[in-house]
Amino acid sequence: MSTTTEVTPRGETGSTSPSPRAGGAGRRPLGEGRAAWMLALPFCLLFLVFTAWPVVQSLFMSLTDTKSRDLRSPFSVNVIGFDNFTRAFADPVFRKAALNTAYFVVIGMPLTLGIALAAAVALDKGITRFRSTFRLGFYTPVITSIVAVAVVWRFLLQEEFGLINTVLGWVGITGPNWLGDPHWSMPGLILMASWRNFGTAMIIFLAGLQGVPYVLHEAASIDGAGAWQRFRHITLPMLRPTLLFVSVTTSIGYLQFFEEPFVMTNGGPLNSTISMSMYTYKQFGFGNYGYAASMSYIIFVVIAIVAAIQFRLLRDNT
Repeated sequence: MSTTTEVTPRGETGSTSPSPRAGGAGRRPLGEGRAAWMLALPFCLLFLVFTAWPVVQSLFMSLTDTKSRDLRSPFSVNVIGFDNFTRAFADPVFRKAALNTAYFVVIGMPLTLGIALAAAVALDKGITRFRSTFRLGFYTPVITSIVAVAVVWRFLLQEEFGLINTVLGWVGITGPNWLGDPHWSMPGLILMASWRNFGTAMIIFLAGLQGVPYVLHEAASIDGAGAWQRFRHITLPMLRPTLLFVSVTTSIGYLQFFEEPFVMTNGGPLNSTISMSMYTYKQFGFGNYGYAASMSYIIFVVIAIVAAIQFRLLRDNT
């Protein structure tokens, strides 16, 4: 089979038939782009319909006086600007809920992370036998239904027959009315939340600990550094990215805590355990849709500010 050749200006021969790759190289990115958009189109449509549009609608709703009676005539609502936000900041119950949420986060998050880090260190270095069993046991509360956990803890925290007060009575301590006393109701919820949620942080901390080079600990030990010095000056700095991730995710969850007071105390006694999310939920149930939407955006702004502060303090500057 003969091929047609031509002589180039320098006397070189070359084929006159175009290369198949030359024509396809220009069309391939366009075809791949179309295929990518076709594959992403279902997700984009679902995101626009079920996420982006509700967010935009709720933002507009927060600027109106929308109530349950306006559902039949949504175009008759009045735009009132930032009056809902001003009303929320002036609402004493919402301010109480904000203080309760801050109390829950400031006390509960360090407690949860401290227990999780201690358990991770024990599983990484101290516990050698039945390590998988301990991991499963520590993580089981995370995957257990919050309703089931709350019901069990309601029995544990009973004043007269609860297991916690019974154990305290063995050592001569009279246990408080955990869920009936405004001073002890929030500590009771914090104990339950820390016990239930430390398993997730423990697993992440354990993965971070396994990434710390052993040679650093060995070199520091040869230089005379003790266990606490090695943990403070080697382990903790190496865990900073892990600590940032765990603290951000935990604080986001705790700032939105809802199930614990909803199931165990219904926000009582005397609104001592009501949270911002729970109060927002109640306002939505009362039909104050615009007011509830404004409070939800206040929670969103608070979460963004707290996350930004944590990134500022815990990010790796190296």
